[in-house]
Amino acid sequence: MLAMRQVVHGLVVAAFGAALALGCAHSQGARNADTEDLLSAAGFNRRPADTPEKEQHLRSLEQNRLLAYEQNGEFYYVYADANGCNCLYAGDEAAYQRYKELAIQKKIAADQLEAAQANRDAAMNWDMWGPWPWW
Repeated sequence: MLAMRQVVHGLVVAAFGAALALGCAHSQGARNADTEDLLSAAGFNRRPADTPEKEQHLRSLEQNRLLAYEQNGEFYYVYADANGCNCLYAGDEAAYQRYKELAIQKKIAADQLEAAQANRDAAMNWDMWGPWPWW
């Protein structure tokens, strides 16, 4: 019986480790998609790398990071994603300011959701189920 428990425990630990590894890879992609959604909503233009020259230039840029460039005294902002959408997002100062506002609103909403979930979890009376853990 003890050996069976150890096997089951080992399988659970292995499955958890695999899920965690997949979750990390997925969360990076999800973060990129969230950022790209915010950029689009803020008015950034999405330009595909539809020629070999554009692809080469796109890959030369720092990836998945919003960067500022100055041209003719004006600031422009770009976000390169060669591995996801194979595209470049570009916006002006107004689009960048809208992006920052949307990002702040999203952060506030996420914080409020986290607080609500913590309050719900704190209100749950887990002790009524008996001593933990059950296994």
